[in-house]
Amino acid sequence: MKKWQAWLTAVLAALGPAAVWAERSGVGDVEIEVIGDRGRSLSEYPLESEDRPGIYKAYLEAKRGQNYSIQIRNRTNQRVGVVVAVDGRNIISGARSELRSDERMYVLGPYQQETYEGWRTGKNRVNRFYFTDAGDSYSGAWGDYSAMGVIAVAAFREAYQPWDRGGSGYNNQRGLRPPAEAAPSTAESYRKSESGTGYGESEWSPSRRVEFDPERRPFVQYFLKYAWRDTLCRQGVIDCDSGRRPPRNRFWDDDSDRFAPPPPRRERYDGEDWR
Repeated sequence: MKKWQAWLTAVLAALGPAAVWAERSGVGDVEIEVIGDRGRSLSEYPLESEDRPGIYKAYLEAKRGQNYSIQIRNRTNQRVGVVVAVDGRNIISGARSELRSDERMYVLGPYQQETYEGWRTGKNRVNRFYFTDAGDSYSGAWGDYSAMGVIAVAAFREAYQPWDRGGSGYNNQRGLRPPAEAAPSTAESYRKSESGTGYGESEWSPSRRVEFDPERRPFVQYFLKYAWRDTLCRQGVIDCDSGRRPPRNRFWDDDSDRFAPPPPRRERYDGEDWR
């Protein structure tokens, strides 16, 4: 057993920090990739911090005008529901998302993989995701800059598993609530410098409604912060000089990953002096 554990550790180290993080936080049951125009995954820079189990955070490099898709794979033998929010908006309803179990969600069958290419505008249509300035984004059109530049996914297990409930689709059993809007931002420089996701061309994308009763809490959450290359350079994510930090983002707060370190180690006291 000890030899096997040592071998596993060596393999994870060879695979890099993303694999080590996935093993440590237990996010391996669901895989998330952001795919660009040419079918290639976007460059990803995982945060190396001791976070809570079941939460994965990473930076992504975005390119202006590029269409992209969100690819999700269920690696479990049960159905899984996923609430997907881009820039803080639910990609099915368009409403402001809090990643809760009562929101509209997509449902993946056992071991199923699906690709989500845009904002759902009808049963058989989506409008493509594309990277743009915050002021041109779908979320910005609602005056909501509170989670700009973050792709967030919360995965929920089914509260109970009946024998035959059908395959994949989207869930809408609790109906659509009207969007709760944030106060508009007046920082024009922020709108131009921050990345966002636009409401692109309409495309055919068939879907069907399925019944799915999710557990109350997600078992895993992904937060992928995409940004222009120069922004990643300024923040030190890529090897460049750091610069000013962006405004606080409710789905992305780097400070939340910092915890109190252990106290400095003290030498043993032998009754006369510290050694």
